[in-house]
Amino acid sequence: MVKRATFGSVRRLGSRYGRTVRFKLGKIEAVQRKNHKCPYCNYEKVRRKALGIWHCNKCGAEFTNKAYTVDKVSSQRLALERAGEEA
Repeated sequence: MVKRATFGSVRRLGSRYGRTVRFKLGKIEAVQRKNHKCPYCNYEKVRRKALGIWHCNKCGAEFTNKAYTVDKVSSQRLALERAGEEA
């Protein structure tokens, strides 16, 4: 039998838009849909709700970040939040 290629989520596009564009879109969507590490509780339970809005299913934190990935929270931001909790 012939070995079939796996295209993942970009299979819906068929032969439109070219191979390179579909390949790049596939990589972005794969990263976007996986679980990410929560900047508050450090568990990999964060899922994307909408463009730039993320939600941790463990601690319930809802925050904004990059559109397709969760970036590390800067140490200054964490220091400000901790100072606000202590006051």
